[in-house]
Amino acid sequence: MAGIKSVFVCSECGHQVSKWMGKCPSCDSWDTLSEEIVEKSSSASSKRRAISDKPVRVSEIQSEREFRYKTGLGELDRVLGGGIVKGSLILVGGDPGIGKSTVLLQICEYLGKNMSILYVTGEESAGQIKLRAVRLGVHSDNLFILAQTDTEIITETIRETAPDIVIIDSIQTMCIRELTSSPGSVVQVRECTNAIMRVAKNLDIPVFLVGHVNKDGAIAGPKVLEHIVDVVLHFEGDKQMSYRILRAVKNRYGSTNEIGVFEMCDDGLHEVENPSLMLLSGRPVLASGSSVVCVMEGSRPILAEIQGLAAPSGFENPRRMATGFDYNRMALLIAVLEKRSGVIFSRSDAYVNVVGGLKLDEPAVDLAVAMALISSLRDIVIGDDVMMFGEIGLAGELRAVSNAELRIMEGQRMGFKTCILPMHNLDVLKKKDFGIKLIGVNTVREAMMLI
Repeated sequence: MAGIKSVFVCSECGHQVSKWMGKCPSCDSWDTLSEEIVEKSSSASSKRRAISDKPVRVSEIQSEREFRYKTGLGELDRVLGGGIVKGSLILVGGDPGIGKSTVLLQICEYLGKNMSILYVTGEESAGQIKLRAVRLGVHSDNLFILAQTDTEIITETIRETAPDIVIIDSIQTMCIRELTSSPGSVVQVRECTNAIMRVAKNLDIPVFLVGHVNKDGAIAGPKVLEHIVDVVLHFEGDKQMSYRILRAVKNRYGSTNEIGVFEMCDDGLHEVENPSLMLLSGRPVLASGSSVVCVMEGSRPILAEIQGLAAPSGFENPRRMATGFDYNRMALLIAVLEKRSGVIFSRSDAYVNVVGGLKLDEPAVDLAVAMALISSLRDIVIGDDVMMFGEIGLAGELRAVSNAELRIMEGQRMGFKTCILPMHNLDVLKKKDFGIKLIGVNTVREAMMLI
């Protein structure tokens, strides 16, 4: 037992202490410290002797031109920033059944044409992976399956076979046998990821890691896991619906504002190249409480439908509920409408829903949400060919938003005839002809008079 020590590790942030505490001193979470038995690390002097690298001037470092592998899925390439970077560590998270393993197995067919792929599975047998590959139409001879959970065996296999790409499904099932803690624990997840990261960087091999999520939707394991990897991708969407949205939470090689849209079918995930058409499909005709807004997801303008419902309340305190939109922002907009526009919601329940499972947090959505609620409260129909965007201030004023030109062009492309926008944006765009009627407004009261 001389080489063994006991520490208490926080399951939320990975912070270690020598004795148990009720509250983690790092993240202030209660009852999250659990005992882990780990080996004592080598002494600091031996670590110093093992270090042989010396500082190098940045001007002396030989840099190669950035090269990216295409995955065969344009939506995935968009989120990654143009493709897979050599030596990168990519973490893919999401709810169970959302499509993490599916999309990674799908890209093996395209990548396997010119590259060798090692697919490490800790949850399924090789036969089960084969059945799923047949269903998805993956028949590449360069795809190799390894059913293994021992991280040391996996890293040794990677060194011996030197594949072009490695996929590990999932990181929570991997373990290092020298550690006595169970697979999926904070220590195991952190140390396994570190071991895989060192191999990926040394051999310049890109590695995909599938990560489970906890009940709060965050990736399970210590928060340090997301700091170790280069890219964190997250699948969003309701499992009961066929559409999936892939979003980059972290990306050292590209923007975190881009999204990819997929549709789950029997034979895997299909790209949705026109998200606006998808989100507006099935929109009710001549129905009150519906408005259309154009939001920016990275460099891509997307049209989304906002539904509002205001109904007489049977309670002393009216209910407020928002799906796909921030609840507090909705309460703020209702307060502005009552104070600045004279529209009373104090006796009505108010609900807001973003159709298609999209989550909108852009200020440009304010005007569409406010108009949808007013349309429902007064039972007035907003024209089917009308779109709008704009940020609402506390004084009831409409403030300018960015990328107004791209938003208008997307609306014109989808057949909309009228666009309501802040007057400040209209002043900049007056000299341009978009083939769509532009109506500028200064306040939310002026916008309300247009419907």
